Amino acid sequence: MSEAPFPVPPARRRRPRLGYAMAAAAAVLWGVNGSVSKTILSTGLSSERLAQLRSLGAAAGLFAVVAAASPGRLRPRRRELPYLVAFGVAGLAFVQWFYFLAIHRLDIGVALLIEYLAPLLVALWARFAQHELVRRRIWVALALALVGLTLIVDLFGGGRRLSTPGVVFALLGAVAYATYVLLAEHAVGDRDAVSLLAWGFLFASAFWAVVVPWWSFPPHALTRSTSLHGHLHALHLPVWALAVWMVVLGTIVPFFLLVSALRHLTATRAGIVAMLEPVAGALVAWAWLAEALGGVQLAGAAVVLAAIVLAQTAR
Repeated sequence: MSEAPFPVPPARRRRPRLGYAMAAAAAVLWGVNGSVSKTILSTGLSSERLAQLRSLGAAAGLFAVVAAASPGRLRPRRRELPYLVAFGVAGLAFVQWFYFLAIHRLDIGVALLIEYLAPLLVALWARFAQHELVRRRIWVALALALVGLTLIVDLFGGGRRLSTPGVVFALLGAVAYATYVLLAEHAVGDRDAVSLLAWGFLFASAFWAVVVPWWSFPPHALTRSTSLHGHLHALHLPVWALAVWMVVLGTIVPFFLLVSALRHLTATRAGIVAMLEPVAGALVAWAWLAEALGGVQLAGAAVVLAAIVLAQTAR
């Protein structure tokens, strides 16, 4: 560790392999968190309350870490404030809210497939709004990844009917996810990942305090026990234990890893690697919740992995 706990050098050398590893680890943790969140939602806690709990828990944990290690990093500059507010509300708060609303109305795999249109939105923004060169291999990798995700959720093989509100919420989640990545890429050059996320989740928590005031939070929601369902149905845990997992390993750690990865990767590349989340989510749901996983889904996972490798070769 260097002299400052959270150094922000003006010209940090990019290390793409480290960036890919961070983004992949974040995707795997989010994949696990999908089953954790679905288990919590099964207890009757609303999507808004779950997003509120996740935001406040993450803000408290991140502020405690930064305050103990380097309190000076918490001081925001005036020019940063609009970005921090937008990052917290339009990015972090909306990503969680729309995702939870979508999985109430759609299969989790379908919701993730639609939400992972976000990397395509990021690439389109980079090409047409910022006039950056997006190499042909990146476009091919995006197309392959979307095909792989479609295979994973078996979108056209199950005869399923899609909820129109669920699709709309998932599309809004894709826009919010793209906004989050682009804002993080902009801000991460001037501020370390931990303090950036601390402020982001604080503003997300402030947003939720207005939408669903804390004094109306159901006090018994976290003290009850719940079955883990699926292959683990015989096991029961208090909801607060699942909430701690969601906050620490499903929120603080993966968000930190993805924002840190943006020091070494462009937003487009990081978004493609994050497409590992549905792969991890499908595998965890198969092992834990006994959701089906057949040859088509495994082929889809292989296609997504091939897309990520292709994106990595596009120098």
